[in-house]
Amino acid sequence: MCITRGGLVPAAIVCRELNIRLIETVCVASYHDYDAQGEMYVLKGISEELKADGGQGVLIIDDLTDTGKTAAVVRAMLPKAHFAAVYAKPKGRPQVDTFVTEVSQDTWIYFPWDMGFTYQEPIAKGSRG
Repeated sequence: MCITRGGLVPAAIVCRELNIRLIETVCVASYHDYDAQGEMYVLKGISEELKADGGQGVLIIDDLTDTGKTAAVVRAMLPKAHFAAVYAKPKGRPQVDTFVTEVSQDTWIYFPWDMGFTYQEPIAKGSRG
């Protein structure tokens, strides 16, 4: 299961590697202007099937746990699930079970799936190889 929208791409990668075809989502909005975190809004909840047994055996994936507020909302829905994030900041780290990289609380992470595409000059431009 992933937290949208940030967890969609990491969840797709994990599901590809584990040959999982069904990805459940929970939709929680907290960054309303891409600048500051606001109120938590659950836009789409979790299916009753996943909530059975407190989420035992469910993997929750997100791109980042920042303050831990979003993770806490989802963790309350599935207290027995395993929570994984790509990045964890100090305030959010206690909410996740697994993360790839810890970053400072004041670090803003620009994910490739949130960025626009622009032309990049080739490294070797101007050289004759």
